[in-house]
Amino acid sequence: MRRLPHVTWLSTFEAAARHGSFAAAADELNLTPAAVSQHIKLLEETLEMKLFKRLPKGVELTDIGQAYAQPVRQSFVDLQTATDGLFQTKKQTTLHVRASISFGVIVLAPRLHEFRALHPEINVVVSTTVWSDRLNDATIDVDIRYGNGDWPERDIWQLRRGQASLICSPQVADALQRDPAQLKAADIVSIVGSENDWPRMFGALGLKSVVPLTWLSVESSLLALESVTAGRGIAIVDTLFTKNYVNRGDLVIPFEEAVPTSQNFYLVASPDRKIWSAVACFHDWIGSIVR
Repeated sequence: MRRLPHVTWLSTFEAAARHGSFAAAADELNLTPAAVSQHIKLLEETLEMKLFKRLPKGVELTDIGQAYAQPVRQSFVDLQTATDGLFQTKKQTTLHVRASISFGVIVLAPRLHEFRALHPEINVVVSTTVWSDRLNDATIDVDIRYGNGDWPERDIWQLRRGQASLICSPQVADALQRDPAQLKAADIVSIVGSENDWPRMFGALGLKSVVPLTWLSVESSLLALESVTAGRGIAIVDTLFTKNYVNRGDLVIPFEEAVPTSQNFYLVASPDRKIWSAVACFHDWIGSIVR
């Protein structure tokens, strides 16, 4: 097979053919006009064919030069496309994520490094809130929201069906496991919005007594967990939030019984299609870690 001409000569030829000028090609390629002329001469000698007519004022492609310029130009376009597709650093995208404070602190923050490792081209900015029922902040791209999923937004995906268990300190757990009837007089730490979990839990445990009055009412699972970690009280918390506390030995689940949570976590996305690929990546990842 005949050897191809030197790629530098071809690059010079393509620029000169496109501009119709050795001087303009020299400016683009940061060469001297003499160097461009030399490259073209060497290319012509290698091909044994004149590619340019030298005119008193400038140059003009010959017929064979015109025919050769098209495939040479397309070859460089194809090479650039392949290089960009395979090796160019992906364009950075910023994804603004809002989550409930419990989800943000307990689930999201400790594992965001995993998402960044998978998608270094996506910068994640996280904010938290206690309650959210709409994307009323134009800067939010994705909302991780707790509720029934009956919001006005179009793009809503349920992330999981929650299960909640009793959780308390090891000392409280020991007492309850020795005598489960002590639950009838326990210090109840109730999470606002989840009060109905208590009668259902008592039913699951076979306790027919009335649920004790709330000893402490808090507005998030995070507050409930931190409260009972101090050593007093018992709460019903989604198992999504209790794993780390149990694994560390800070808290104990005294009974195997669990009840479905009254509400669940959903991913809600803004309709901005410019960041849709980033939203899709985040949706797939967050779904995989909460199942």
